[in-house]
Amino acid sequence: MAGIKALISLSFGGAVGLMFLMLGCALPQYSKYWPLFVLFFYILSPIPYCIARRVVDDTDAASNACKELAIFLTTGIVVSAFGLPIVFARAELILWGACALVLTGNTVIFATILGFFLVFGSNDDFSWQQW
Repeated sequence: MAGIKALISLSFGGAVGLMFLMLGCALPQYSKYWPLFVLFFYILSPIPYCIARRVVDDTDAASNACKELAIFLTTGIVVSAFGLPIVFARAELILWGACALVLTGNTVIFATILGFFLVFGSNDDFSWQQW
């Protein structure tokens, strides 16, 4: 039952984050769809860590270079997702209000992705690897 509650709360968080992103694009005073490019970062951000978890053997308790590289790449993707709306706003492609909405959506979405890996990342009864 705890897995269902976690899944529902994570899906609610994802919906709220995407709502902020869409508001930053579709409100009448903004009406520019450039911020939708951050969707690529949402898709790309979990990929390095998922690949590293599949490749790396977890029997070693010490730090692993493959996992460290995956975390580094994920951090670069997340920082790029926060930087892109700021670059768009500085270049005056979007307004600063739209930038704030997109950054709020980024925070919620990446917190949701982190929550997914914290809740379903362990190898217990409701692991995401079973899906």
